[in-house]
Amino acid sequence: MSVKQDQRRFRDIVKGKIKDNFKKYVTHEEMIGKRDQEFVKIPVPRINIPTFRYGPKQQGGVGQGPGKPGDPVQGDAQQGQPGQGQAGDTPGDHLLEVEVSYDELADILGEELSLPRIEPKGNKSLETQKTKYTGRRPIGPDSLRNFKSSYKEALKREIVAGTYDAENPIITPIKRDMRYRSFKTVPQPSANAVVFYIMDVSGSMGEEQKEIVRLESFWLHTWIKKHYRGLQTRFIIHDASAQEVDEETFFRTSESGGTLISSAYNLVKKLIDEEYPLDQWNIYIFHFSDGDNWSSEDTRYCIKILREDLLKKVNLFGYGQVESRYGSGQFMKDLEKAMGDEENFSMSRIANREQIMESIRVFLGKGQ
Repeated sequence: MSVKQDQRRFRDIVKGKIKDNFKKYVTHEEMIGKRDQEFVKIPVPRINIPTFRYGPKQQGGVGQGPGKPGDPVQGDAQQGQPGQGQAGDTPGDHLLEVEVSYDELADILGEELSLPRIEPKGNKSLETQKTKYTGRRPIGPDSLRNFKSSYKEALKREIVAGTYDAENPIITPIKRDMRYRSFKTVPQPSANAVVFYIMDVSGSMGEEQKEIVRLESFWLHTWIKKHYRGLQTRFIIHDASAQEVDEETFFRTSESGGTLISSAYNLVKKLIDEEYPLDQWNIYIFHFSDGDNWSSEDTRYCIKILREDLLKKVNLFGYGQVESRYGSGQFMKDLEKAMGDEENFSMSRIANREQIMESIRVFLGKGQ
């Protein structure tokens, strides 16, 4: 079996482990802090490959030392000092951190939740062709010749032939040693998208509610990122007023004031009008709150902004109500009465972490 086949088999095993524990990964934060631009580090149960282990010479071993057939095997552990502490009855944690690309995570998410592909709006769904290098082959143009692979092939040939001289290690590749990069052309989305995350940070939104938002926004981002060449994220927090912040501040800010949701909607409207031409951008908005608003009058104003402005500009507006013991939940009840017939509007009630997966399905299930 080739090294590439081994690597593919290992990746399949890793993906299988992630699928087996997928709900845990969605509802816990093990991977959220371990990510870069293209990959996420995920802890999976360690995969041990059987190997022979050899002890030091002159210390006995298989077929060595005194003894007769049938004698019990005694190891150093029985001859040494006793260990300390009591024996446990549960297995230890054996975890391996594996790098998984956002694309692979998105594929798993799509399979587990049966999500349709996102269809960008209008002429913003153009695709370009991208050249992707996939391996090595023995023929090709000089411009694709890979020196390192060619050198390795020449070295292997000389070692097998017995002509390699360690005292004079000069390796001369011949034609059959040459290796060239192989490639294929794959379609790549060329459309751009921006996602606005809005969160209520008033006193009634506690740490547990913010952690739920953090987890859900990670998976929303992972799925949307798969479908666009460029994806920007903007973070808006609000209590009685709204402001744009960075991601870290978004999840750490706590305020004790009241809640005026329209302040956030007006800020997002302003940013879209100033920075995101509708013919060039696919726009997503996800708003998370525990459902408290300052007044029914401001709720009516929010509905007006949604109907007359935001929903005419966005691919999708998602409202997620993260339940807390202090929130009334009234905002969602009012939205249900007023917005139920809007195609690009979705609502989700998130009582706890266990409902994050269903909330993601509600938001992304329309393929918008």
